[in-house]
Amino acid sequence: MSKQEERREIPNWRKPSPRLIALIVAAGLFMEQLDATVLSTALPSMAHDFHADPLHMSTALTAYLLSLAVFIPMSGQVADRFGSRTVFLGAIVVFMAGSILCAQSTGLVTLVLSRMVQGVGGALMVPVGRLVLLRAVPRNQLVMAMTWMTVPGMLGPVLGPPLGGLITTYLDWRWIFYINLPIGVLGFILVLIYIAEVKEDAPARFDWPGIVLSGVALSALMFGLEMTTRGVLGWQAGGALVLAGVGAALLYWWHARRTPQPVLDPALMRVPTYAVSVLSGSLFRIAFGSVPFLLPMFMQIGFGISAAESGFITFASAAGSALMKVTARPFLRVFGFRRALVWNGVVSGLLLALCGTFRPSWPLPAIYAILLVCGFISSLQFTAYNTIAYADLPSRLTSSGSSFYSTFQQFSLTLGIAVAAGVLSVLVAIGGKTLPDLGDFTLTFVFMGAFSVASAPIAARLERNAGAEVSGQKLRA
Repeated sequence: MSKQEERREIPNWRKPSPRLIALIVAAGLFMEQLDATVLSTALPSMAHDFHADPLHMSTALTAYLLSLAVFIPMSGQVADRFGSRTVFLGAIVVFMAGSILCAQSTGLVTLVLSRMVQGVGGALMVPVGRLVLLRAVPRNQLVMAMTWMTVPGMLGPVLGPPLGGLITTYLDWRWIFYINLPIGVLGFILVLIYIAEVKEDAPARFDWPGIVLSGVALSALMFGLEMTTRGVLGWQAGGALVLAGVGAALLYWWHARRTPQPVLDPALMRVPTYAVSVLSGSLFRIAFGSVPFLLPMFMQIGFGISAAESGFITFASAAGSALMKVTARPFLRVFGFRRALVWNGVVSGLLLALCGTFRPSWPLPAIYAILLVCGFISSLQFTAYNTIAYADLPSRLTSSGSSFYSTFQQFSLTLGIAVAAGVLSVLVAIGGKTLPDLGDFTLTFVFMGAFSVASAPIAARLERNAGAEVSGQKLRA
């Protein structure tokens, strides 16, 4: 059965609008992003209940990352073989099952195993959800759809810290996982009703050597960076893991160049708009991937305020993200992708550096205003990157393109946290201190902002009319 015939299986009366499809996919993205940030707030309380060393609790975060590293690359081939709707539904079920197991955990070992189950669901849910969106939405409506999908996903990291603090303080840490269930059930029902099944007529064979090599490369790199910058591993052990990851990545590159349909296809980088989105977007994500880690710590350690108070301050950036959804489409129509990505990259980097100059003496309205603008600009940039990546990608490459893009996306966000934590650790060591001071945070924000500025020259390589069909950009003669 062809893709077109399978799409017609959805009756006319329940054919969804692009906005509804985007929100259905965003429910999964929101659930996954919220869970990751809520958990970090609750780890000390969980360590107390488990009678475990709080430092060892970070393995619960790393276990999730390891599952992502192994299963994100194979998501495209799985969706092609079994159908994007079937895999998306299965991912939601697995994520909810993992959430229930996490809530029922009685010790660190069972929590880590449960988080790995959750990671399998999250690894398939996000890239396959994006694939569902790409296959269902016309290209001239892709900016609007990506906007609606991006905003809920960005709200998760911002809502996570205050929500985690409130739940841990006034309820029980187990509710951090139970709140996924109503979101997951609603998403499952909506996918079942509104999303058509799409699968390839002749799916590629599973690239098992590539899956193993990419899994080893990504898990070693993520695990080494995370554990070293969090102080769980020494520099020697962490460096050895990172070198092992680099070696596996080089072996994978050699394998992929000799395999007709590799699990992560480097040939995708021959599409100029896709390549720019991956390379420039990775630098931007390194910069802003650090914010959910860096900003709450800045507020709590530098300002001396509680987790709940810092969460309500950083919530201003979520409001900026929400405002973006009504302006992204006209903004890109007027300025186009190239100008938007270049100037937004520079402005975003300067705003991120400006956040490092916050001080307890600053009036709160000024901090709120800067975070509001920062949230707006960064959300617009994420939407533009996520859209331009698929503007010129042939439909036959959307599944492999989604896997490849999601892999780099997750790795860049993880690297952002690792780099920020590493810079702070170096500054603390140089100063002979036990905790970073306000000056250390300022330098770290400036350093991370430089990644955003560095993304602009790569974005400038786009053609002036790149993605015009998607953005609706009107070019002057």
